[in-house]
Amino acid sequence: MCAGTSNAIAVSGLSKRFGAVEALVEASFTIRRGELFGFLGPNGAGKTTTINILTGLARPDAGEIRVAGIDCARDPKAAQHLVGVVPDESNLYPELSGFENLCFAAALYGIRKREREERVRGLLERFDLAQAAGRRFGSYSRGMKRRLTIAAGIIHRPEILFLDEPTTGIDVTGARAIRSLIAELHRGGTTIFLTTHYIEEAERLCDRIAFIAAGRIMRIDSLANLLQPLQDRHVMQVVLAEPAPRIDERVAAAFPGCICRLEPDGLLRIEAQGPIGAGPLVRLLEREGAEVLEARRVRPSLEDVFVDITGIEAETMRREKEKAGGAA
Repeated sequence: MCAGTSNAIAVSGLSKRFGAVEALVEASFTIRRGELFGFLGPNGAGKTTTINILTGLARPDAGEIRVAGIDCARDPKAAQHLVGVVPDESNLYPELSGFENLCFAAALYGIRKREREERVRGLLERFDLAQAAGRRFGSYSRGMKRRLTIAAGIIHRPEILFLDEPTTGIDVTGARAIRSLIAELHRGGTTIFLTTHYIEEAERLCDRIAFIAAGRIMRIDSLANLLQPLQDRHVMQVVLAEPAPRIDERVAAAFPGCICRLEPDGLLRIEAQGPIGAGPLVRLLEREGAEVLEARRVRPSLEDVFVDITGIEAETMRREKEKAGGAA
């Protein structure tokens, strides 16, 4: 990093349009050195466009980008050795083995043969891919492909790493392994810019989070600050076998001041500024003809904040997760 530069990345007024579509509108933010910064939003929100611009794969229509204090418009190649990029789709070669792919990636950065082979073997061990090192990349599972792609992105030991939807379409076990790797890289001091549409992922990993929707950044703050306004909110979730018609409206009428929402999967969510009694609530539901399978208090989460700020229902994000085949 440049001496005296506290920000790894500084972005001001970044905009990008594709025809009539505003993909990014006057985005401004900074990322501190060593920070894990999350960009959270639904598909099409502008997350990949932002990464493409920050990594030089696309040109902005307006705005300024500085990486480690370097003006990327004036000298786009100056910061490349500081940056590693892991795109949402793998850019490795299916016909090459895992070992060969990493060696090729290292060679692109001018790393000498002896050193690059040492680095490759170390990364294959670290990412639990040593046993598959000689196999063709095309034969790897999705989780293995993702891990090798991350390894390729850090082969030159960059100080800043861009990760675009790293766990999309990966099973639960693979997603956990990748999140563990991301957390390890962060603990090691790597600055990480992470895009995701998985709310739980952002909540588990990130120091600060930006909410983005329709190309506009709606809010940027630490997880603690985002959750602070919800500390006095009480939430009860009730799982119903077969919800009676308009049961949410009847519960809201019986408990004045509560916000009641019935979700498509039969989950009834009740929010209030004071404690909600489970007994009276269950008795009311049973009187109304609803079969209660489970009732429990839950802690307000980043999901609630995201819905409040963006107006995008969490169900929309969950459907995207299911469509991608991924898991939290």
